[in-house]
Amino acid sequence: MKYKQISLAVLLSATILTGCGQSDAIKVVTEQVDADNIKAHMDFLADDTLLGRDTGSPGHQIAANYVKSHFKQNNMVAMGNHGGFEQIVTLRETTIDIDSAMMSIENAEGLVDLTFAQDFMISGSKLVTESAIKAETVFVGYGVVSAKFGLDDYQGIDVNGKIVVVLHGRPNKLPSEEGAHIGSGHEKRRHAVERGAVGFITVHTPKREKIRTFAKSAKSAGNPSMTWLTKDNMPFDVHPQLKGIAYVNSQQAKDLFHGSKRNLEDIFVDDNQNKAIKGFALNSKVTLSINSKHSKVTSPNIIASIEGSDAQLKNEYVVFSAHLDHIGVDTNGDNEDKINNGALDNASGVSILLETARLMSNRAEKPKRSVLFVVVTGEERGLLGSSYFANNPTVPVMQMVANVNLDMPMILYPFADVIAFGSTHSSLADAVSKAAQKIDISLSPDPMPEEALFTRSDHYSFVKAGIPSVFLMTGFKSKDPAFDGGKEFGNFLKNHYHQHSDEISLPINYDAAASFAEVNLMIGLEIANGDNRPSWNKDDFFGKIFAQ
Repeated sequence: MKYKQISLAVLLSATILTGCGQSDAIKVVTEQVDADNIKAHMDFLADDTLLGRDTGSPGHQIAANYVKSHFKQNNMVAMGNHGGFEQIVTLRETTIDIDSAMMSIENAEGLVDLTFAQDFMISGSKLVTESAIKAETVFVGYGVVSAKFGLDDYQGIDVNGKIVVVLHGRPNKLPSEEGAHIGSGHEKRRHAVERGAVGFITVHTPKREKIRTFAKSAKSAGNPSMTWLTKDNMPFDVHPQLKGIAYVNSQQAKDLFHGSKRNLEDIFVDDNQNKAIKGFALNSKVTLSINSKHSKVTSPNIIASIEGSDAQLKNEYVVFSAHLDHIGVDTNGDNEDKINNGALDNASGVSILLETARLMSNRAEKPKRSVLFVVVTGEERGLLGSSYFANNPTVPVMQMVANVNLDMPMILYPFADVIAFGSTHSSLADAVSKAAQKIDISLSPDPMPEEALFTRSDHYSFVKAGIPSVFLMTGFKSKDPAFDGGKEFGNFLKNHYHQHSDEISLPINYDAAASFAEVNLMIGLEIANGDNRPSWNKDDFFGKIFAQ
């Protein structure tokens, strides 16, 4: 089947002489967005041969070589390390000894031993091979702190030398994107460490159970974890002070609260009713211990650029990013097909990025600013590749003016709108809206604020480097009334996301993929040719925290 080519008429320069109500001369250059190219890329990247493109695997390297070859074909400038396209990310993989995983709760009723993966999950230490802690516990609500929103769950509570216990989630009153940052595990652990905590326990809640069950999360409880290593061979952003980090099921967490001023059932009621929750000391001690094994893994980011045409502005870069990795082979599941191909997550995003790069490379007139294409590794392991690049950029951070991230576009139906997560924080909202309108696509707000997607993809690494960023995704509106975009997205999350069925056999709409590439190109051109570099909105939460 021949999928259509979408004609994208880009007005490069125009001399319009109006006479008798008609235009006498318009100079245009037409680019062809080729859906067949996108299909070919996806066929390759989501093939069984690559075994799910797990970070550091041979399959991921094959995919990286494929991306490099297309960057070379388009005569793009290599922007990795040592004059090449690759930026090698060195990672420490931590594998836990499941038999050594231990958690016990000592309260007025006695000693309660918990069962790994059924009652609790525990993180392996990225620093040492044997880790253990026994300490008193303190409940600090959600464990969030924000002067901007008047929150300090630690106010009046001493956690020095204690194990902090927090609820999963955050206060409902927080805006979605700001709340996603404030309520992230990274921020919660940081605040605990700053106040002297030596351990950290998160309690699974009934509210969370409705979104993602404990049992589903526990299926990956024994999987290896990764972090990238600094030049000093130290794990990045790891807190040596925390000797134990665990996640506890709702039922078993009740033993932590036995004999305290409030029981956990009442606190869960407050959580469900979005009432304020105050912390207090608990009458329990917890023992946590785990043995870990460390190994070194390397995996590349692939980086290339198209040089801008303006003598001054070419020193500024608009960055397109997409993650190449997926979750590899499922060794725990019961399915005969154990390969998680990641067709939509995120072979689709990389394929659309490659088509965008081809279109920009082949333009007769290049954009004013340079455009940097960063295909990252390790997103599924915790945004590792993008975090490494943002902290070790191959161009100066101050020269990167914006990031447009592509992750899991839902190209299963003819979408009529796009969602640009993060656009409300900077002038990028105007650029995205103008670009989308030019091809009759609307810009819609976040339809799933409860999913906190703002902190769950690679643009977040660029935000933390102070770079205005958007995470671009297909919207829920459909040009064809036979499709309900929201229903399609929900079905994918429930039945295919991070499962072996996310493969090419899905009813992928390659015309929709071509339309998304068209939107992507237009947004890139709008930013690259803009008179002013994108800026954070005045007094924006993220701008004030992270702007350079």
